[in-house]
Amino acid sequence: MMEYVIKPENRFSFNWREIWQHRELFYFFTWRDIKIKYKQTVIGLLWVVLQPMMMMLIFTFFFGGTLNISSQDIPYPVFVFSGLLIWSIFSNGLSAASNSMVNNSLIIKKIYFPRLIIPVSALLVALFDFLIAFTLFLPMLVYFRQAVTLAVFWCWPLALIVSIAATLGPGCWFAALNVKYRDFRYVVPFLLQVLFFVAPVIYPLSMLKYQALRYLLAVSPVYAPLTLFRYPITSDLGDATLLVISISSALVFLFIGVYYFRKTEDFFADLA
Repeated sequence: MMEYVIKPENRFSFNWREIWQHRELFYFFTWRDIKIKYKQTVIGLLWVVLQPMMMMLIFTFFFGGTLNISSQDIPYPVFVFSGLLIWSIFSNGLSAASNSMVNNSLIIKKIYFPRLIIPVSALLVALFDFLIAFTLFLPMLVYFRQAVTLAVFWCWPLALIVSIAATLGPGCWFAALNVKYRDFRYVVPFLLQVLFFVAPVIYPLSMLKYQALRYLLAVSPVYAPLTLFRYPITSDLGDATLLVISISSALVFLFIGVYYFRKTEDFFADLA
């Protein structure tokens, strides 16, 4: 009698071949989470648009109007809303991914499939929300008569790719840690609150006087996608060194997160 042992392959890789063989699970988990998220809500998907819009109005009144914060020569509502769009991918994706393994513990215990699919699917839900909210961003550009440099239109999809990389690494890391240490369900929301004000979501990094502080804040993996996403409307990439620091940080977190996830995934069924 032949015996088959099902186990993950090299932990240093994403194991694309095995993930591709189970690609239908991306649709299953993503669509299931979307339905659960907006189930029994009166206005449904409109919450995706209303949340960043209300935040934009609040920040525009207090920061753009009262404190008169610089917005790189574009209307402050456009500046803030563009930042909130990218931030929503990171914050919603990280929150969902960090709890994804615990929320799917019953499925993990019953059948084997590439565990990496679960946090990636949680991130796809955040990406879906972004696409819905992006439909409001385009009319906003028209309303404020904000010019868009079509020659660098490629920066928008590039910003999404960097956002996904910046979110997936920490998301996988916290997902694995949360299985064993449930304290991280409280750590992640607090960390996101801190990172929101550290990342240049509602203010440009150029307003900081000290260059050393700019370099320190550029370690945030969110800085690069924020800058790239705004580039077609601001025509300003700022200091290229800051972009390199942020992208490098995202790649380092991606490697560490996936490696730790793959290293500990054998124990998920026992601990979840």
